[in-house]
Amino acid sequence: MAYSTHFGMRTTPQTRKALGKNQVKNNAGGYVFQVSDWDRLSRFLILGSEGGTYYVGERKLTIDNANCILRCLKEDGKRVVDEIVAISDAGRAPKNEPALFALAIAAASEDAEVRSYALASLPKVARIGTHLFQFAQYVSAMRGWGTGLRKAIARWYNEMDASRLAYQVVKYPQRVTEEGVTQSRWSHRDLMRKAHPFGDTKHNRVYDYVTKGKLPGRIAADLKILRAAEQMKAAGSAQEVADLIEKYRADKINLPHELIPKEFASKGEVWEVMLPGMPLTALIRSLGRLTSYGVLGTGKSANRAIVLDKLTDESYLRKSRVHPLSVLVALKTYSQGGGFRGKLTWQADQRIVDALDEAFYASFGNVEATGKNYFIGIDASGSMGVACSGIENVSCAEAAAVLSMVTARVENNYEITGFDTGIKDAGITPRMRLDQVLKKMSGLTYGGTDCSLPMTHAMSLQDDFDSFMVLTDSETYYGSIHPFEALKRYRAKRVEDAKLAVVAMNSNGFSIADPSDPGMLDVVGFDTATPNVISSFMSGSLTD
Repeated sequence: MAYSTHFGMRTTPQTRKALGKNQVKNNAGGYVFQVSDWDRLSRFLILGSEGGTYYVGERKLTIDNANCILRCLKEDGKRVVDEIVAISDAGRAPKNEPALFALAIAAASEDAEVRSYALASLPKVARIGTHLFQFAQYVSAMRGWGTGLRKAIARWYNEMDASRLAYQVVKYPQRVTEEGVTQSRWSHRDLMRKAHPFGDTKHNRVYDYVTKGKLPGRIAADLKILRAAEQMKAAGSAQEVADLIEKYRADKINLPHELIPKEFASKGEVWEVMLPGMPLTALIRSLGRLTSYGVLGTGKSANRAIVLDKLTDESYLRKSRVHPLSVLVALKTYSQGGGFRGKLTWQADQRIVDALDEAFYASFGNVEATGKNYFIGIDASGSMGVACSGIENVSCAEAAAVLSMVTARVENNYEITGFDTGIKDAGITPRMRLDQVLKKMSGLTYGGTDCSLPMTHAMSLQDDFDSFMVLTDSETYYGSIHPFEALKRYRAKRVEDAKLAVVAMNSNGFSIADPSDPGMLDVVGFDTATPNVISSFMSGSLTD
């Protein structure tokens, strides 16, 4: 009898547990490693669960992650809050909703000290009005509105600079989409009536304006935006709106685009005067609109120069906390000449596409080259075809491909391939613009998943690779050998100290990296720290 066909210690099909390893079954039926609750917490805070995954619906994925947060809170509640604040405040996540959701759970903890600590951290996580509305919506589902929560909301208002508070209440009176759809039942008026904030004269005038519609006759210079909001509402023409924008800019007050009345929101002359004072995030989201309305068209080189200067200013980019994924979404939307939703179309300006490409890389900061020989494997299986982090028009596979470019762009030695149940020549090089990379990835066909392929395929190549980087959701099941076993085999035959960095592309609890192996690392995709962490790990300089 060939007993070895049923049991082996060197290779194990991915549909069976490896000998002596504490593996769990993933959603695709393969066996992988379970990440720790703390690692999963970080994944959720960065990647969220919006839209679910290929195998798991949004509801179940959210519940699973919420239960993980509860376990972490029970173990060390203050550490959970610190992690929420660290990721949110540093702008490491594409969206702030997961951090707000987790903070709401912490604010409902059974531990009074943890509740208090979470509520005291609210301004660090809910930095703008729309964040506060989201938190209110989440926390209302977790607990009642006791004294502690009311005081925390009141502090959010009272401790904010009065001029910034005035800006917040006119820019975010209620959380709505760009199409005008209300996303939350909460507004500043609701929250102020709930929390009863009371402060100095300036703050109280803002509160009266919001709750009673009362605009003071004499208004301080740093509260003039309240009067501007009322004047914009009463404007009778696009020119009058444009004149108001210019008038207040002369007083060093940049009016937010949310104040433009709907009937004038498609007028190019309004957006042309709005452009110089637009914050970077709003500018990036509005590039298609600005082009469609003729603000960036032929004969508008001065306007285009403003856009290019803002997109290529690295210090301004970092100060604005623009996340790489936001830039990527803008790049894909703008370069395709039409929004994912709606009927607006435009002719993309290649100079702006190039500037967005540059901004994407700059938003990660300075990534150090290691001089290592990289094999980068991009999971192009069916489960990677779903939207990345709730972004409908960028798949996990596309996001993985452009994320890999951040590393490949600074390294001299690399091999880049896609894979599903076989190696797929993605035809990607770091010299490509990101819009070209996205087109290449969208053309790949999707199949099953075998995450051992980067290592097994590397065995057939002449180059010796000391650094493997696999971007995946770890829903692997197809191969005849586990990925960690494939790396061990590669080490035995080719490079004995070869390392593997696994980049997680969704917030499930799985990894192909063996947690007992110091030469394997788990990181989270689209954490802005990821490329530098991988670089430090591969070079040997990574410390706890």
